[in-house]
This record gives sequence, structure tokens and C-alpha cells, in this order.
Amino acid sequence: MEQAFSIVLIGCIVLAFDTYLIKGLRIALQKWKFSRTKYFAIIYWSLSVFITGGLFVSMFARTGLAIRSAYLLVFFLFVSVKAIFLLFMLADDLRRWIKRRKQQPVPVETDETIPLAPPINRSEFLMKAGLLVAAAPIGGMVYGMVSGVYHYRVKRQTLYLPNLPKAFDGIKLGQISDIHSGSFYNKKAVEGGIDLLLREKPDVIFFTGDLVNDFAREMLDYQDIFSKVKAPLGVYSSLGNHDYGDYFEQPDAWWVKKNFNDLIDTHKNMGWDLIRNDHRRIKVGGEEIGILGVENWGALNRYPNRGRIDLAMKNTDDLPVKLLLSHDPSHWRAEVLKHPQIDVMFSGHTHGMQFGVRTKGFQWSPIRYIYKEWAGLYREGHQQLYVNVGYGFLGYPGRLGILPEITIFELKASADPSLQKQA
Repeated sequence: MEQAFSIVLIGCIVLAFDTYLIKGLRIALQKWKFSRTKYFAIIYWSLSVFITGGLFVSMFARTGLAIRSAYLLVFFLFVSVKAIFLLFMLADDLRRWIKRRKQQPVPVETDETIPLAPPINRSEFLMKAGLLVAAAPIGGMVYGMVSGVYHYRVKRQTLYLPNLPKAFDGIKLGQISDIHSGSFYNKKAVEGGIDLLLREKPDVIFFTGDLVNDFAREMLDYQDIFSKVKAPLGVYSSLGNHDYGDYFEQPDAWWVKKNFNDLIDTHKNMGWDLIRNDHRRIKVGGEEIGILGVENWGALNRYPNRGRIDLAMKNTDDLPVKLLLSHDPSHWRAEVLKHPQIDVMFSGHTHGMQFGVRTKGFQWSPIRYIYKEWAGLYREGHQQLYVNVGYGFLGYPGRLGILPEITIFELKASADPSLQKQA
């Protein structure tokens, strides 16, 4: 009942704003005859209902993240444009109200044209200015498609692990996630990102799922590039929700199984050690730590959750540090925190919605309204989670503010100094 009331309330607010906004839009476009027809209103209202209604459907129908994120992004963009335009409308209404309060004669506004100097009344000027400024978010999205989509950035993060064996103190760990090879269209740019990763000379590398969008064959043109990803202590990978081929109509069970097996073979062909509900031990100087990997598990996943922490942790009691690869960050709060033996979980999945703001001290994206942990490092007690915002892209073919990420971690055999200061 409460959820239904919230939907009705939001719908009424949107209706009121749109009724107000369409008047300003018609003033801005008054010299365009079509703006004064009923068909203009039909198109406007249909677009508003489609975007707002589609958002609710995608959220409550528990659709895939790509669909939910796409609708959330479009909705946020649409609302941003309307909010900016609304400010100009309110400014114009305030201007006219002040004018009336002063009881000054108001010049008659007219559409009559004067040769060489067509007049424009103040309301029309403000509405056109508002429309122009409101278009800025759309321009930003276009910029993100042109400039941001392959603009790889190295993010550096220190992980403090009090139980880390001294032999592992200072080693470099690299992470990439969410390649989504089926979305790529610039092979040279993709290779440039991998070169950037390898120049960091990581000792070990993690890949945390979503190698493809749907089909294993998407990697055919890119397998040679990602085969270059090597590290002295190995490259370890896990599966993401898109790697199972669940997001397309399946012709038959045999085909689905073959597609999945081909994807598994792709990991092998690239020399990546795919961990499926299991663990590996890596040894340095006679000391060991554990690399655990689970299949995809998500609290918001509408497909079967295949991740099994119990299997991944089997026979690992002697390992002083356990690092977990799990694609979906919602797994951390739902299950992983119940297993204090796991020190750090590495994930991806959210892409940071490929849109938002991310600086050293601040980050925001609409995806935060779906995922509590969506980018960067999080702590709960002694356990940590790192969410990589992805190497590739899905849906929106661009990135604005949330750039493709290569993460380089330094492992330190000590407690977090910031926590020590607080103690």
C-alpha cells in the first residue's frame, strides 16, 4: 500500500510539473507552428509517460541491471533537462510578478514583425535561453560518447591487511572488470588500456566478471589483446551475470551449454585461471594467501544465483588472508559479511552507471539509488569491499564523469593508519 501511494504521489508531482513546463516550452517555440498543435502535446506527454512509467516497470519488474540503469539514466537526464528549464520559467514568473507589484504599465507583447529587427519579448527570450541551457546535459552525454568511453584511468588504492604475511607486503595487485567485449568498436583503444595496465607491472591480476554481453563469440576479435594480460603470480578471473547468456532468447539447451563452454574455454585460451566456487593458493617466500572465486550472486539478480561461498572457503582455514572475487557488490552485504574470514571482496557490475561525478573526495551517480556500494572502497569492521566501475561499457555507448577503470592495489601488512588514529 505504501509503495502504491508513493507511485501515485510521484505521478501527481510529475503531472503538475509537466502541465506547467509545456506552457513554457510553447512560449520558447511559439514561432514554430507545430508547437501550438495538439500533436505536440501528445508527443510531449507520451514521452513523459514512457520514460517515467518505464522507470517504475524496470525497477519493480526486477529486470536486468542494464535495463534498469538505462532507464534510470534516461529518466535522470530527462528530469535534469526539465529542472533546468523550470528554473528559467520560475525566474520569468517572478519577473512578471514583481512588475505587477510595482504597478507599472506592462507593454503589450506582440508577434508582429518589424523589418530588420524582429522583436522578442522577455518571456520568449527567457524560455529560449532556458531551453538552450537545459540542452547542456544532452551535450554532455554526446561528449561522453566521443571522449569518455575509452578514456582509461588508473585508480590507486592501498589495502591494509593486518594478517598479511610479510612476504606479501608491498605486492601489486591489478583489477579490471566488466569488459563487455560485444560493445567495443575501437580495437586500438582497447589495446591501449591493456598496455596501460601492463605498464604498472602488477604481481597478480584479478578480473571480476562480464567478459561478454551475451555470446562467447564476441571475444573473437579481442582475445589476442586480453591474452597479453599476464602477471608473475597469475591472472585470476570470475564470472559475471552476462557471462551465462541469460539475457537473450535461448534457441535450445544444447546451444546455451555450448555458448557457456566456449566462454569458459576463452578464459583458458587467454591463460586466465577462472575460479568457480573454489579457491587457489598463491605462495611467496614459503607463505600463502587464498584467492577465492564464486560464480555470480546478486541480491537483485532475477536469474538463479550460482555463487557458493561455502564451497569456495572449503579447506582454507589455514590461510591467514582470503581475497574473494565476486562480480556483484550486493553479494557483500547480503552474504559475505556473514563470513568474517573473508578479508577483501573484489567486484564490479555497476559500471558506476557510466554517468556521474567522481573526484578524490566525492562521488555520486544515480546508480547509488540501486546499489549501496557502487564504486571504490568500502569497509565494515575489518572486512573490505572494492567496486571497480568497469573497463568496458553496456547500453549507453559512452562514459561521462565515471571513466573506465584500471585499479592498482598495494597490499600492506599493517592496520589502516586512519583507523588507528580514530582508536
